Formats: sequence, C-alpha cells, structure tokens
Amino acid sequence: MVDLKAKPYFLSDEQVKWVEDTIASMTEEEKVGQLFVNMVTDRDPEALKKVLDQYHVGAIRYHNVSPEELYAQNKTMQDHTRIPLLIAANCEAGGNGGVNGGTPVAFGAAVAAADSEEAAYEAGRIGALESSAIGCNWTFAPIVDLLYNWRNTIVQLRAYNHNPDDVIRYAKAYMKGTRTQNMATCMKHFPGDGTEENDQHLIMGINDMSCEGWDETFGKVYRELIDEGVMTVMAGHIALPAYQKKLNPDTRDEDVMPATLCPELITGLLKGKLGFNGLVVTDASHMIGMFGATVPRSAQVPGAIAAGCDMFLFFNDREEDFNYMLEGYRNGVITEERMNDALHRILGLKAALNLHELQKDGALLPPPENLKVIGCPEHREISAKMADAYVTLVKDTKKNLPMTPARYPRLKLMFIGGEGTVIAGKLTKGNDEEIKAEVIRQLEEAGFQVDAEDMAVKGKIEEFKKNYDAVLLVLNVAGFAQFNTMRVKWQLPTQQPWYMSEVPTIVLNLSFPNMLIDVPMAKTYINAYMNHPEAIHAALEKMMGQSEFKGRADENVFCGRWEAKL
Repeated sequence: MVDLKAKPYFLSDEQVKWVEDTIASMTEEEKVGQLFVNMVTDRDPEALKKVLDQYHVGAIRYHNVSPEELYAQNKTMQDHTRIPLLIAANCEAGGNGGVNGGTPVAFGAAVAAADSEEAAYEAGRIGALESSAIGCNWTFAPIVDLLYNWRNTIVQLRAYNHNPDDVIRYAKAYMKGTRTQNMATCMKHFPGDGTEENDQHLIMGINDMSCEGWDETFGKVYRELIDEGVMTVMAGHIALPAYQKKLNPDTRDEDVMPATLCPELITGLLKGKLGFNGLVVTDASHMIGMFGATVPRSAQVPGAIAAGCDMFLFFNDREEDFNYMLEGYRNGVITEERMNDALHRILGLKAALNLHELQKDGALLPPPENLKVIGCPEHREISAKMADAYVTLVKDTKKNLPMTPARYPRLKLMFIGGEGTVIAGKLTKGNDEEIKAEVIRQLEEAGFQVDAEDMAVKGKIEEFKKNYDAVLLVLNVAGFAQFNTMRVKWQLPTQQPWYMSEVPTIVLNLSFPNMLIDVPMAKTYINAYMNHPEAIHAALEKMMGQSEFKGRADENVFCGRWEAKL
C-alpha cells in the first residue's frame, strides 16, 4: 500500500482523513470512475455534466482550443463534480501544450542543444503558469526517454538526448519550474522510449536493453527523479523483456507485455525495486501498442489497473470501457486491495495539490483575468532568448553562410511540410501554410526577393542559375501516429534537391532534428527545432551573420551516414 505521509505526497493527518473519508463514501461506480482520465470531445455544458454524472471520472484531458473555451469547460466540470478533478495538459515544451496561443519555449532536443537548464526550467514554469490559468493542475512531462535510435519519431524532438546525466539535469530543472505553480509533474514513458524506431500509436514498443544496461541508463534517470519527488509516472506501451523475464523467470516470449499491462514492470520494477510511491497513469489506451498485446479490450482495461497502473488514460468507448472496468472490479481481476491502493494514490495526489480545500473555497480555477498571462510579451521574450541559445549550425562545409541580401538577393524558397499528427485519436493537420507565410514575411522584411511558388517543371538548370542566387530549403516535417518512421516526403519532383550541386543551398530544419538523412548532400544544414516566429527569427538572424550560432549538435544528427558530414 502507498504511504501518503511519505514522498511524493507528504500529506498531513487532516489530508489523509479527507482521502480516507472520501473513499469510504464512494459507490462502486464512483471508485471505478476515479480510475479514468477522460478525453473531452464535446464542450457543451450538458455533455460535460453527463460525463461526470454517468462515469464519475477522476481526471480529464482535452484538445487545445482558445483560453476562453478551455476556461469555461474546466469551470463547468469542476463546479459540477463532487470530487475535484485532475486536469491534465501536455506542457512539455511550454504553454503551447496546454492552450492555443500558449508560449512555446523549447522542446527537449532544443534544451539539450542549448545545454540549458534555464531553458528546461522556463519550459516548465511558463507551461505551468499558462496552463494553470485555464485550470490545469497536472502536466504530462518531463519526457525522460533516451534517444539512442536516431530514427525514433516519438521522442526524436521531444526527448532531451541520450545522456542520462543531461536528462537528469534538465528534467530536474523542468520540475523545479513546474513547481512554481500548483501542478503535478509526470515523467514518461516508462520503462523508456528511444531505443527503437517504432511508434507505440501503431505497434507495441520494445526496449531490448539488458537489465544491467537499463539500470545504468533509464534506471538511473528514474531513480534520480523519483528521489527528486516526481509525483506521477506515465507507463508506455513499451515492453522490457529482460526485466520481465528476470522478475518472472517463467515468462515466455509470447507472455511479454507492454509496461501498461505488465505487473512485473509496474508493481515489481517501478513500485518495487525503484520504490516509486506515487501515481502511475497509462499512456493513451487507444494506441495500438496496447491493443497489439494480443489481449482483448475487456481484459486490457481492468488488466492495466491489476498490473499496478493507477489511472487509465482515455476511453475507447465510454460505456464499454467503464463496464469492462466495473466488471473487472466485481469479478476480482482488480482486487479490493489493488483498488484501494489506486484510489489512495489518486486522491492522495489531489490532496497533495490541496484540491479539496480549493474546491471548498471555490478556487479550483483562478480568476479569469489570469488568462492574460497566456502568450504574454514577457513570455514571448523568454521564448526568443531560448531560441537564440538553441538554434544549431550542424555544418557549412562550402561556406554558403552568411546568407545576406547583398550576397544572395534572389532566393528560391523550397518549403516542405508534414503529414499532420494524430493526437489522442484525432487527426490534426499541421499549420504549414502559416509557417511558410511567416518565413516569407521575415525574409522579405530582411531585404530578400523571395520566389516561393511551386515549379511545374524543373526546366533548364542554366535558367534556374540565372534566376536565383541561392536556394533556402525549409523542412517542417513533423507528426506521428501515422508512420513508424518520419521522413521527408517530396510532394513534387521539382521540390527534390536537383539544384544542390549547382546553386548555393541552405537547409533550415524547423522540426525533427535528424532530417539530414534525406538531404545528406546538403553542405549547409541548420536545426531550429521549433517553428514559431521567434525561432525562425533567431535562425535567420544567425544565417545572415547578425549573431553567432550557439546550439550544439550530437552525433545522432548525422544518422550514421559518413557522407552526411561532408
């Protein structure tokens, strides 16, 4: 059983009493409901109330919309619930993960490029400040995966890097920033992503490290951050066969399970060997990494709680999954002891955040005037400062820089976008046109003549050379949950780099940092990591020689190819 007076809760006798009294007052249905994190799909007030009345959920997550819409949504739900809700956001890179218009500060790879604990701290602080303005109290961050495989789409940009000591430094700084608000952190994705290229939205992940290798890397990170007091952990749909077999020698290959369904990994390794006393939430349960475990949904839902997870992230179908969980509790798949432990951890977290007292005072949401902090000028200035530190010149072997209007007055802009992203089961198209327009605006403001029109045919290379002094190839390729690897997709033959050996070409990459795999022949390559206006401005300023490049690149950026370094 959890110890609510110990780390990470440190509850008082009065807080423990609230937890105990609340659990004692709950019906079976309310107990089962507390295990679920609901994805809000309908913001109509009556629909929101219906979810609470029928399913008694313990927490919510949502798709980003305007601050005003999210504030109204969260107020409706907190005003209508008997037990205060955990409201989660994905503020791993700043406030943009919690609300539309929030401030992007730095993805993990950008933090590592700047080698800046300050950037990690500000991502946590600004993310917490802006998302708490709409009522959030739980952030699904920091990401503490280790990027050993450069092909990995899920954490290539979001993880810090593959150095455990760096990850520990940055994650601690992020947590310190988050703690400036009344917000719980959630490190993810246990037992560790980044060793393979597969996307758990599409297939079960496998971390194939030995027990000794895991202990020295991922295990070291988890031990340090548990000691630091992280309150929650997100379990990934990632198997760790070596440890499952070590803790249960009877495990056959066909018995290997993702952590979300594996008692050896959650109860045995995380809560047992590593001594984690906090709350464990599953990764999104609609992901095929969970479905692909050859376990029927009726067994997955209660099975995750039986394995040691305390909360279940998202319904596939509310009525069906709720009944699966209820039946699993009634038939003993979830024992009374396991249910009691999970509820203590859930309500213990709420008590540690003082949500019950805030509910009494009508203060679960801050005053609406706090919304003005979202995307405020002060935060955008910090975003610009961080961009100045992380933009990275990977190579300029032919000295194509500086790129100035005097040297290259006529620029041909080639802009390559992505395919969109599936987030919590919803396809979200990227904002490529908006970003392209911002690049053009900044280039023209700097004095360049920019031709950004798609070419119908390649035509004569000599004509191309007469018309353009240089090419700026901008890569904005991002997304996941559609492919197991993400690569540049050349929509038109004329976009392909047929001009690189003839015309000075500068490649500016605004997203996944390992896209050099698709343009290894490029002689000038820059990683900006982020595609917001401040990051674009910092990159262009440096490309024009107006400020120095400060970011650092690691060996991963060359994707294991010798010619990428030339």
